[in-house]
Amino acid sequence: MPELIEPTLSLRDSWLKSAAEWGSETQHGSGLQEDDQVGTVEGFVRWIERLRRQRDAVVEPGRVPASYWWIVDDGEYAGAITLRYELNERLLDGGGHIGYGVRPSARGRGLATWALGQVLDRARASGLDRVLVTCDDDNLASARTIERNGGVLEDVRDTWLGLTRRYWIDL
Repeated sequence: MPELIEPTLSLRDSWLKSAAEWGSETQHGSGLQEDDQVGTVEGFVRWIERLRRQRDAVVEPGRVPASYWWIVDDGEYAGAITLRYELNERLLDGGGHIGYGVRPSARGRGLATWALGQVLDRARASGLDRVLVTCDDDNLASARTIERNGGVLEDVRDTWLGLTRRYWIDL
């Protein structure tokens, strides 16, 4: 049975194996930034601490308060999902309230659909009544995940992420 947990040092090895699968591709929903030094234990811990501060509304310029969870299946890191509690102009354009990504070897098992449903419940509990969820226009698997969770396509537009599908989900 999958679960959502807060990022933890105990799954570092599993996370690093996932990062190798992703290669240079962005791990959506992870909160990983270019300057994060996750190759060392100390850097990995600093990254996790930054994610926790963001949950507590201690945010860097250009960022918003957010919670991060890891999707864990059979004790292994399978992906990440983020809930942003507010939108700035950039996130309204292309990033949305929720971002997620499932590692390549864990795809096709319904984990993204399940995780999005779990986070929608958490968004509702936090007081949000509507959320924006986006995906690349050519990511049909992600589009189906969003639609299975009640996403209604508003439009497809060219954003800072490229050609992006923008869906709203009423909570």
